[in-house]
Formats: sequence, C-alpha cells, structure tokens
Amino acid sequence: MNISTKFRAPLALSVLPLALLAACGDKADKDAKGPTDPAEQAALNDQIMVDPDLAGQNEGNAALTGGVEQSLPAIAMTPEVIQAAKEDAMALVGGSVNLKPAAKPVVLAANAPDTPTLTAAARAAVTPGGSNCASLVKYSANWAAKLPVALPVYPRGATQEAAGTDEGQCALRVVNFLTPVALEDVLAFYTTRAGSNGYSAEHVKKGGEDILSGTKGGASYVIYAHRQSNGLTSVDLVTSGK
Repeated sequence: MNISTKFRAPLALSVLPLALLAACGDKADKDAKGPTDPAEQAALNDQIMVDPDLAGQNEGNAALTGGVEQSLPAIAMTPEVIQAAKEDAMALVGGSVNLKPAAKPVVLAANAPDTPTLTAAARAAVTPGGSNCASLVKYSANWAAKLPVALPVYPRGATQEAAGTDEGQCALRVVNFLTPVALEDVLAFYTTRAGSNGYSAEHVKKGGEDILSGTKGGASYVIYAHRQSNGLTSVDLVTSGK
C-alpha cells in the first residue's frame, strides 16, 4: 500500500495514529542512503498528511522544509555512535540495572482488531474530550522538543518530521525519528520510561511492526517501530498529554 492510499483510506479511530505514522517509516525506508526531509482521514472528517508529497495539499500544515524537499545528512551507524546513544539512554533510566526489556508481544494478524489497550491509547491521543486533535496539528521540528518528559526521542535519534497541537483540550505530538540502535534496545527504553513514569505498557506485534502503547489517566502514547532494510530503526511516536 502506498503512502497516499494509507492517508486517504477511511481508517478506524483505534488505528488512526498508527496510520498517520506508518507513512513516515515507509518514506524513510525507500532511501537507504539517507532519509529525505519531511512533510487519512482524521478522527472525524479531515485528512492529516504527514508525508511531504501530501502535506502541500493542506496549507494549514506546512511541511518542515516549507514545501521544498531536501536531503538530510546520512545517519552515522558506527559502533561508537550506537554505544554512545545506548549509554545516554541508560542514564535516562537510572542505569542498566533499571532497564526492562519489552514484554513478549501479543501477535496479531494484520487485519485483526486492536487490543483494548491500544484502542484506548489511540482514542485518548486523537479525541480527548471529543476533540478532533488530528485535524489541528501543525508541522515543525520544534514539536519533537515538546514531547512529554517521560517519552522523549531516543537519545541521539535523528528526527525526520514532527507535528503537534496544543489547541483546546489537545496536547498531541506526532514524531518520526531514526536511530542506529537495535529495535529491542529502543523498545526496552520506552518500556522502562513508560513504566517508571506511571504509564501502562503493552507490546503488540502487528503487520510486521512492533507497537508499544499505554495510558496514564487521560495521557497516552503509541509507539510504532520497525527495523529498516538499511539497518536503522524507524520509530513513530504519538503522545497525548504532558
């Protein structure tokens, strides 16, 4: 399924954030030399477009480049870079003794219904209090720096695109980043950060993607991750609440 199809298909609310973000990883995976610069139907009626080729159709949500696609620098994948990122991640969880691996995933068929936890997390992110937050997002790299403290971009991760909104009852963040760190290490980091900050944490594997999701009161997160053919881990992170 191409990016345009993903965005234009009427998807169930429970998978909306994942549909919004899956395009990011697909776009990056097409260029093993280095991802290109960034630019579905939203909760109710509008489309939200994260792909740079589609973002120009929604003038209220300009792409990060201002509509001009440019190449980002290649991401270093040396052992030294990977180790430095992992050490920074360890520091954020209080040392390796506190790092908890992600639970064994619940494996779902690609067309299977989502679990109650994943559905609740997606709903809390996109429609808190009945708001249609997905229709309000604006695109800027600055949103990556406005993620909840508990759930930051993985240390030294390279943000590819970011969007968000704080309008009304919304506190939605949508960020795609790449890291050379192994998928299991990234999942362990977010499992630990979520748990130590009072969020629930569920691990699902669906359609070739690892999905972590959870809630804390009215706040929620959904993390959609996979290993690309070029060896980088692509992560799509959706959070709601601060």
